Amino acid sequence: MKKIVVLSLAIIVLIGTSVGCTKPETEGEGLTLKVGATPVPHVEILEFVKPILEEKGITLQIVEFTDYVQPNLSLADGELDANFFQHIPYLEGFAKDHGLDLTYNAKVHIEPMGAYSQKIGNIEQLESGALVAIPNDVTNGGRALLLLEKAGIIKLEPGVGIDATVKDIQENYKDVEITELEAAMLPRVLQDADLAVINTNFALEAGLVPDKDALFIEDGDSPYVNVLAIRSEDEETQALIKLAEVLTSDQVAQFIRDEYKGAVLPAFE
Repeated sequence: MKKIVVLSLAIIVLIGTSVGCTKPETEGEGLTLKVGATPVPHVEILEFVKPILEEKGITLQIVEFTDYVQPNLSLADGELDANFFQHIPYLEGFAKDHGLDLTYNAKVHIEPMGAYSQKIGNIEQLESGALVAIPNDVTNGGRALLLLEKAGIIKLEPGVGIDATVKDIQENYKDVEITELEAAMLPRVLQDADLAVINTNFALEAGLVPDKDALFIEDGDSPYVNVLAIRSEDEETQALIKLAEVLTSDQVAQFIRDEYKGAVLPAFE
């Protein structure tokens, strides 16, 4: 009886040791990467790189999400190897708020915010006292103000960055009147406002073509770059490094330019 107990304990210890020493399936080649993503353009870009990764011995399994919460929780829990749906400020804010050790290893694209007008053809025509509409939510409001600053319309207090609000305007060079509205409403006020700063998704819904119709628009230097998010402990995982390299390749840049016609821009050129 004693021998049976000892043997059983030895088997349990052996199984526990084996499980504890199992390496992540993302190490090396010939393995599978499980990546969460939202539909457009993220899943579409991942589908494009699938065959490229297969040539490198990596199978890409794409898990589609329709919300902005579960992909990061699933990544932190180990259900995903990476995710691709969010920009840097959102990732950093979510990780901080939820106590998650997440980072990113590739800056892939931006969905640029642009400034549109039906009244003027270029920024030099913007007159003193003009009405400028921007989103009223914290994230996009600060983003719009940064774009206005880059265009030389205003100057913000140093260091406020993406958290900027209208209260942080240090200089208003054209004495513009800034009104804050719900982001979805902005295309509808173009006939009334002299200028409106609009998110790409709402611009597209209104029939606007960002790289054609915007007077000025974010570029690859925007802090709102969409990234490939990973767990910090996996920064040296070779399969994830290879995925990052492919996502920032010339092939992907060309695909983005051809497929989205300026509504999405590569962030790595």
